[in-house]
Amino acid sequence: MLIEKLVEKKIITEEQADSLKKELAEEYKESTEEDFLLIKRILSEEDLNKLKSEIYSTSIFEEDVSFIIPVETLALVPEESARFYQTIPLGLGEDNVLKVGMLDPENIKAKEAIDFLARQQGYAIQFYLISQKQFDKYIKQYRSIEEEVDKALTELETELGSEKNVAVFGKKDNMDIAELTEEAPIIKMVGVILRHAVDGKASDIHIEPEEKQLRIRFRMDGTLYSSLFLPSHTHPSIIARIKILSNMRIDETRIPQDGRFSAKIDGKEVDFRVSTLPTKLGEKMVIRVLDPTEGLRTYEEIGISGVNYDIIKEAVEKPFGMILATGPTGSGKTTTLYSMLQELNKPEFNVITLEDPIEYYMEGVNQSQIRPEIGYDFGQGLRSVVRQDPDIIMVGEIRDEESASLAVQAALTGHVVLSTLHTNNAIGVVPRLIDMNVKPFLLPASLNIALAQRLALRLCPYCKEKLKPSKEIEKFILKELEDAPAKSKKDIDLSDIYVYKPVGCSKCSMKGEKGRIGVFEILKMTPELEAIIISDPNESRIMAEAKRQGMITMKQDALIKVVSGEISLEEALRVTD
Repeated sequence: MLIEKLVEKKIITEEQADSLKKELAEEYKESTEEDFLLIKRILSEEDLNKLKSEIYSTSIFEEDVSFIIPVETLALVPEESARFYQTIPLGLGEDNVLKVGMLDPENIKAKEAIDFLARQQGYAIQFYLISQKQFDKYIKQYRSIEEEVDKALTELETELGSEKNVAVFGKKDNMDIAELTEEAPIIKMVGVILRHAVDGKASDIHIEPEEKQLRIRFRMDGTLYSSLFLPSHTHPSIIARIKILSNMRIDETRIPQDGRFSAKIDGKEVDFRVSTLPTKLGEKMVIRVLDPTEGLRTYEEIGISGVNYDIIKEAVEKPFGMILATGPTGSGKTTTLYSMLQELNKPEFNVITLEDPIEYYMEGVNQSQIRPEIGYDFGQGLRSVVRQDPDIIMVGEIRDEESASLAVQAALTGHVVLSTLHTNNAIGVVPRLIDMNVKPFLLPASLNIALAQRLALRLCPYCKEKLKPSKEIEKFILKELEDAPAKSKKDIDLSDIYVYKPVGCSKCSMKGEKGRIGVFEILKMTPELEAIIISDPNESRIMAEAKRQGMITMKQDALIKVVSGEISLEEALRVTD
């Protein structure tokens, strides 16, 4: 029905519609028509909602910036019913009318069920159309991590009963711990912690024993926040439960261990990478959250735009050569490489990755996990990969002389090679490769671009405040951007500069910043850079060439994002100085 409506509105042609229907029937059998149109980017979610509103003659629910569903309204429809029927009680209007949001206005059973619930409580119903994004956001308002964990703790204490049992629970007796990790409250508690980490878009979970309590912290947007405190006697069982999930030894607490497991959370498969460390007070555990929906992003979503976008597009279209991303740990290098892989991942290409670990699953890509403990390292992996007839190779990291040499050889023999390197900036890539005993004369033919990046906190779009900067700040910004390429400045007005500051609202949990964005600098290979590398590859000469070719420095890219209202000036200076 949606595809026909697109033809009727002349958004697509009959021929395009036939092609889309065929692709939906043959290659996307498991997807709904809506999901298919979103995946193929035929429509945005907003445009899809407008189209559905027109088809079903149902009003779109418009929310204001600070919209939160009252707890008493949520209580009118149980969470289980809301999930099953994909409906959300949104609020009470005049004349006892309950506003209800629906994903599918054609779902008669859902309408009947919600209408029955409402009539039992004396309410009339008014249905609204909501998007999948709105539904996912509202359903989370049923939950509070503290309430859910408190409930599980109460159940646990009831099951344990006497003080004697609590004492046993606190011991490190393997049999007791093994039995208790299978108790429903412990399973619930671990599930709640994992689910709230995914809901909050946390990158890591830290489970840390203290003298009087167990502290749970989530790392969000690069910063650790204390999210929960539990009784110290829960520590052994929570650790043991996660060890069981990760296939780790629960009777070994003296040495560090590593493991991994997957769990289905809110309908999506999420991977968790687990690491333990013995401490004076017991084992500390860190869990890396690998949510596939968070890792695969477009260039625009990670902050690549303007001149940098053009350079990357040109580089990934070359039939061979290296693209190297550099920066400190946690600067988003792998996410950037995955964005490039999405562009390169086509049926006519054989794409192979060597990763440690595999962070995000990508359909159509052959992903291989490095295992150094059995001799399968990046060097061994690269030797095997080049015998697999690859077109594109992604190597998680160039760590040593062997992997550097093999990556260069692969690039020279007709392969596109994506990898990461540890240097402070883009101009440091060439000297670093030479330090790893790569012959200078091999670099011009093998290296396409060197990309350096950092991650900055993105301003919350709902509450950021626009300010006129002082004369000194305005002068500083103009001076820094003076020699930036004209194309990079075409979307900002430097004749009337404004900056933005974080404020805080319900959308960003009163932090003023929500999510992160990359700031980049990209050095590309040119005949002039080739001459420098062969004759005298020192950083000052490479820097002079970078300026000549119009490279935007990380500081310039950050300041352009400041003037555009994406990050604050303080954040720009923090990540680039």
